[in-house]
Amino acid sequence: MKYPLDFESTFEKSLLFWLTRFVRNKTTSLSNSNITDQTQMAILIKSLINDIRSIDDLTKTAKELRKIGMNGLNVYYTPLEKLYHYLVTFGAASMKEIDEEILQDFLITATSTLSDATKKNYRIALITFFGYIDKQNGEENGNLYRFDIELKNWGGLSGKSGTKLPSFMNKEEVNKFIESLNIYPFGAKLAARNRLIIKIILYTGVRVTEALKLNMKDFVKEDDIYVIQIKGKGNKPRVAMIKEDVIKNDLVDWIARRPRVNLLFSNQKGEQLSQAYVYTLVENILIAANINKSKKGPHFLRHTFASLLYMKSKDLVLVQEALGHADINTSRIYTHFDKDKLKVAMDIF
Repeated sequence: MKYPLDFESTFEKSLLFWLTRFVRNKTTSLSNSNITDQTQMAILIKSLINDIRSIDDLTKTAKELRKIGMNGLNVYYTPLEKLYHYLVTFGAASMKEIDEEILQDFLITATSTLSDATKKNYRIALITFFGYIDKQNGEENGNLYRFDIELKNWGGLSGKSGTKLPSFMNKEEVNKFIESLNIYPFGAKLAARNRLIIKIILYTGVRVTEALKLNMKDFVKEDDIYVIQIKGKGNKPRVAMIKEDVIKNDLVDWIARRPRVNLLFSNQKGEQLSQAYVYTLVENILIAANINKSKKGPHFLRHTFASLLYMKSKDLVLVQEALGHADINTSRIYTHFDKDKLKVAMDIF
C-alpha cells in the first residue's frame, strides 16, 4: 500500500511516519540469524505498526530490536535518528522541502568527527531511506514524488558519477515570479511584510530560518544598499547585501505597521512566523505566476539565487560565502550550470 508523502498533519509527524515504516521494513528484511527471542521480535514488529507516537518511542523500539540480535538495524537507525532531530530543528513545512543540499548540510554537521567508514554508513542510510520513500509514496491520483537522493559527491566521498541538480528559476521565470509577487492579493496589513521576506530570500539567498530571525538592528543602510547581518548555522555570522530600491517601499510600509518587537518578521501578536507559512506564500506565488517546479518552498528561492549567482560570476568561493556553506563541496553542485563551458565542449567538433 502506498501513502501520500505528507501523510500526517505536520512535517514532524510525517517524517516520523516514514521513519517508522522504514524501520519496520528493515526489521523484516535484514538477516534474522542472530535473533535470540522470536516472541519478543513479533511483539516489537507489532509495536512498529500500532504503538509509535514519538521519536523516543521509535528509538526505544530500535534499541530493543538490537538487544535481541537485530544488529544491522543500528547502521541505518543511528544516522536517521540524528537526521530526524536535525530536520525538525530545521523546521520544514513539507517532506518536499528535503533535498540534497539540506542533506549535505546535515552530513557535514553530524559527521565532522567521524571516520570515513562511518561517514559512508551515514550516506548509505540516507540514500536507502529516501529510496524507500521514492518507492512507497503515492497520491490518490497515482502521482509519485521522487527525491532521487544520490549524494554522489559529498565531503570527499565520491561515487561513480555526478550530482543531482537542484531545481531553480531562470531569469525569465524570476521576472514572472517578481511580477506576481508585487500584485499578489495578500491583504493590505500583511502585503508589505510578505513581499519583504520573500524578496530578501530571493535576492540574498539566505535560509528561511535565517530570514525569520532577523531584527531591525541587523539592517544597516550604506549609500543605496542595505547591509544585512546574518546569523547562520552555529551562530556563524556573515553579511548579505540588497539594493535599497528592491525593498525600500515594502520595508518602510512594514516598519510603520509592524508590532513593536525586536523581530523584523512577526505576526500581529509579535511572534515569529513559521517556515510553513513562508512555504505556503512561495507556493501560492509560483502557482499565480504559472511556474511549475518540483520544489516550491523558500529553499527553492535559495537555489535560484545560488544558480544565477554562479552562472553570472563563475566564482564558486563567492557562492560558498554568499550561502554560508561550511564546505565548498556543498556549493559545487551549482557549477553544473556553466553553459559557457558546455558550449566550448560543443564547439570542439
